[in-house]
Order: sequence, then structure tokens, then C-alpha cells
Amino acid sequence: MLQTLKETIHIYHTNDVHSHFEHWPKVVHYLRKKRSEHKKQNEHMVLLDIGDFIDRFHPLTEASDGKANITLLNDAAYDAVTIGNNEGITLSHKQLDTLYAHAKFPVIVANVFYENGERPHWMKPYVIMTFGCVRVAFIGVTVPFQTFYELLGWRVADPFETVAQLVEELSEKVDAIVLLSHLGVNDDEKMAEMFPQLTAILGGHTHHVFEQGKWVNETLLCGAGKFGHYVGHVTLTIDQKSRKVDMKAHVQHTEALEYECEETKQKLNDMIAQSARALAQPIVQLPETLHIDWFAPSPLATILAQALNEWCEGDVAMVNAGVLLSSLEKGVVTKGDIHRICPHPINPCKVYLRGSELKEVILQAETEQMKQLRLKGFGFRGEVMGQMVYDRITVEKEQLIDGQAHVRRIFIHDQPIDEQKTYAVATIDMFTFGHLYPEIYRAKKQYYMPEMLRDVLAWKLKNMYQS
Repeated sequence: MLQTLKETIHIYHTNDVHSHFEHWPKVVHYLRKKRSEHKKQNEHMVLLDIGDFIDRFHPLTEASDGKANITLLNDAAYDAVTIGNNEGITLSHKQLDTLYAHAKFPVIVANVFYENGERPHWMKPYVIMTFGCVRVAFIGVTVPFQTFYELLGWRVADPFETVAQLVEELSEKVDAIVLLSHLGVNDDEKMAEMFPQLTAILGGHTHHVFEQGKWVNETLLCGAGKFGHYVGHVTLTIDQKSRKVDMKAHVQHTEALEYECEETKQKLNDMIAQSARALAQPIVQLPETLHIDWFAPSPLATILAQALNEWCEGDVAMVNAGVLLSSLEKGVVTKGDIHRICPHPINPCKVYLRGSELKEVILQAETEQMKQLRLKGFGFRGEVMGQMVYDRITVEKEQLIDGQAHVRRIFIHDQPIDEQKTYAVATIDMFTFGHLYPEIYRAKKQYYMPEMLRDVLAWKLKNMYQS
């Protein structure tokens, strides 16, 4: 009787590390140990990252344009990665196009192209890996933030149409198809419904954790959270003759890991010290300290609102004080100082609001609930929203019997707000995502890229204080 030809493949995966390196030495030690164990047992192992490994909030990523992150992936012996929105749209076109120049692994992205429709030479739509007698295809797709990609000189295709084409092309060539998906859990579930040919989906973007995976029909969905808190592990046992695949998934919580890779820890410390030196480049000399207060008028917040208005050529501007994390002290201000107080991957933006809509936004912004809101996501890397700061908008308040200050009148350029008039409002892209401010979410928008909020602040300070 012929023996059944079966192969077992151990797939380890990370996602949404976002340059949080606190657990990285533990992650690397764990992965090296697993690789050694599997090698001794003559077992197959694959190591993948599902995107958003970089995040420009970290000085190391900022100073190296993300290239230090790629060094860390190389050192950990990753076999392939895909990109997330932090790789795709928080770097300039040139920065992304050169990010993986020294990568020792393929970058799998099927739905991003140059403007002319050509695929970048450093991207592959999929890779096929052979494990003994079986072949597995790995396809990569990333979230299609079309407007932002186009502003940066890229084209991004619909991931569902892309996967449909590739699944058709690959189904007869391989024994299993694994999707590296930086789309989020809802789209992963849709993918599994639409394409039963997908064996497993390794997910990211929405930071979901599936401790034992999640089954959608015959497809296993996996997710390993965020910030290196978990490492995912999927075991595929493939019968080459019947093409039947047995699967199981679990996640390893990195807090529970005892040992760190000392070599990685030392290298990280060295690279962080190097990045601090790179960011020590002087931007401006301040003759006075520029204070920030999240809940009261302050000069630094006022300057930022003015800077946004000038940069975006708006009629008025509004920005929350909480985007500035601390004051700028008198004396030399460096690139690192500006990054430290404004680390968010947030871009300037202009929205067009009727006076009645702008009034609604201001009324909402002036509530204590909005000022005290502790926000996570949408690019915000701070603690609390803080009060809204305006340029060319005056909000007149009065104290009512409830002891709260309520908006009495709103002036634009010293004139009462005209509810029928359309105003060009310079602000930040964070307000256009989700439903923080429904009127802004629905408004006509113009984004300014690749410059971030900190670049606009640095530009304004140079204009103000350089003779």
C-alpha cells in the first residue's frame, strides 16, 4: 500500500508592530528558537509579516525613513512580507520605492503599481514556495486608500478583483493558497466567503487577535494583534494527493516569553542612539519658550493653526491642541524636538464646509466630552484631543446656570458666521476619518502630501524665527 504524501508547514506571522520594539528582542529570540527546533525535526518553517511593521512615531523609523526596520526584519530572517498603510502612505514615493532596497526577502503586494500601471520591480504579486512534495502560494494585498496613494504617485487596485484573478491563475498550480491581507477583519471575512480556494488568511490592519484562528467556511482566518504583543503560528498539514489541508492556529503572547535576544537588544539600542544623532539637526533658534496647553490658549497651538491655514491656503483653520505633546523650549530646536512633540503620521487637509456645517463642528469641538476624548488610531499618537484651536475664527462664550461655558456666537474674520456661505477650512486629515466630526467626514476634501503636520510646523517656525 502506497504511503500518503503529506507535508507539515509551520507558518509564523506578525502584523501591525508599528515600530513598537519593546517586545522585539523577545520576539526574535522566540522565532530563532522555533526555527532551530523545526530544523532539528526536519520540519518546514516560514516567517511572514503582514504590514505596518514601520511607524514614523518612533525616532528610529523617522531618522532612517524606515530602513532600520528592514534591517530588523533581515536580522530576524523573515521569509516574506507585505505592506500596510504605514509603509504605503506615510512615506514619500521615493522613500517607499527605496525602502526595501536591502531587503533579504520578497515583498508581496499584488495591488499597488506605479502611475503608469507597471509593477515596481521590488514587489511581487505572489510567491510560490515548495515544501517537499507540496507547493504553497502566498499572495499579498494591502488596504486600497486610493486618494492617498494617488497623491503620492501610486496606483492601487481593488484587492477583491486582484485576488479573484490570482486565485484563478494559481488554483491548479499549487496545493494551498495563503493570503497576506493588510485589509482588516471585515474584508478578510468577505475574502473567505468569496474565495473558498483560500486556505488561510493571515490578517492585519484592524489589530484583531484570533487565539485559535477563526473559521469562515473552509478558510482559516488568523490575526496577531498589534505592537508585537503576539506572534501567530499556523500549522498546515497538506495531503499532496487529495489536496486536503488540516490546519490549526494559535498565538504566542510575548509577555509570557522569558528570554530576549541580547544581540537584537544591543543592536536596537545602538540604532536608536544613531537615530538620535541624525535627528539632532537644528531647525531654528527660538528666542523664547513656546508653551503648549491642551485645555487653555497657548502660543504653540496658535502658531500651528496659523501654519495650517497658510500651508493649505484656507479661509480659516482648526486643529486640536492635543496633537502637540509638549512645549518647545527657548534655544536651538532640532528635527528630533519637532518629531518628539508632533510624532503623528497626520497630513494637512482642507475641507469645504457651509457655515451651518462649520457651526455644528465648532459646537461639537467645544464640548468637554470632545476635549477630554482619549483617541486611539486615525494617525493620532497622543493622549487626549484637547481643545480646538482656531485661526480667523472667534468663538464667543457665556456661562449659563449649569456652570458650563456655552457657545454664544461665532465670528469668521470678525464677521458673524454666514450659515449659507462655503468656507475653506484648513485642518488635519485625522478629522476626515471615521465619524469624529460627521460634517467633515462627508465634506469635499483636499489632502496635502507627503508633508506631515510636523513638517508644516517646522516650516512655519523657520519663517517666523530665521532672519
